[in-house]
Amino acid sequence: MPIVPALPPHQIPIVSHFDYVTVDAERRRVYAAHSGSNSLTIVNADSGVVLGQVQTGSVHGVAVDEMTGDVFTGDGNSGTVSEVDSTKMTVLNSLDIGHPIDAIAYDPKTGRIFADEDSGSRVFVVDAKSFKLAGTVTIPGRDLEYLAVDPDRPVLYQNIPDHDEYAEIDTQSLAIVKVVETPELTNNHPLQFDDGYREVVVGGKNGVLSVYSADGAKVGQTNMPMGVDQCDLDQGTHVLACAGDGKLWTVKIENGAAPRLIDEVDTGHKIHTVAVDPKSHRIWTVWAGPEGDFVQAFEER
Repeated sequence: MPIVPALPPHQIPIVSHFDYVTVDAERRRVYAAHSGSNSLTIVNADSGVVLGQVQTGSVHGVAVDEMTGDVFTGDGNSGTVSEVDSTKMTVLNSLDIGHPIDAIAYDPKTGRIFADEDSGSRVFVVDAKSFKLAGTVTIPGRDLEYLAVDPDRPVLYQNIPDHDEYAEIDTQSLAIVKVVETPELTNNHPLQFDDGYREVVVGGKNGVLSVYSADGAKVGQTNMPMGVDQCDLDQGTHVLACAGDGKLWTVKIENGAAPRLIDEVDTGHKIHTVAVDPKSHRIWTVWAGPEGDFVQAFEER
């Protein structure tokens, strides 16, 4: 099925830079890290209309507590992790980590926020209730990229790009349980966990996407366009949406088999991050250009 625009692009009146995107399907919100404008951009997930922006600092990572709807951000230049009330559009809490933050993930079982050190080797762990630092995990590698939580086990999967591998971290003890080598990948970037199939999906900048079992055994791999940055998985359909170098593509994750490329499109814009709405199955992208900054949904037909 071809990927086509689902809604017209909506302009955000600031020329800057975007990073990670995520969706709160229950509250019908899209959250985009609007790094260049030092804000979190909030978008209506049905209409695509920009609802507002919250000044959080140079935000990179975004995660949502699906129970409360609170949004957590990891801020690059300011080196903070923040909690945002998306209804009042205000910052509720902010913790100064003292180091730049990139991707983040929220674990509802432990109530902890896991925040990657941008260009560094540490994962900072923040207790979402007290909003204090609960610990730090030192990773055997640098320039950490995406991470994902296993909802059924106390495990966090963390990409290690400079070693072409990923780590399994115990979310309770904060110990590294295992490091899984992915020699077919170069400069690991996207990482997702398929809850239903119990598989880790990880991609490299070299145009290879691989699937591993939850215990680290390789299942299979497929080729895809070079330069992938962020991917997001639709847990209901097992379709992975990926973005990088202006391209958008979809991949079908198979149970116990190699993934399969479905479609790809050159959007004509400098997109590199993406998020999937699991209710509408729309694929959300953002980009900055000479004409301004935009957010737009795509879908498969």
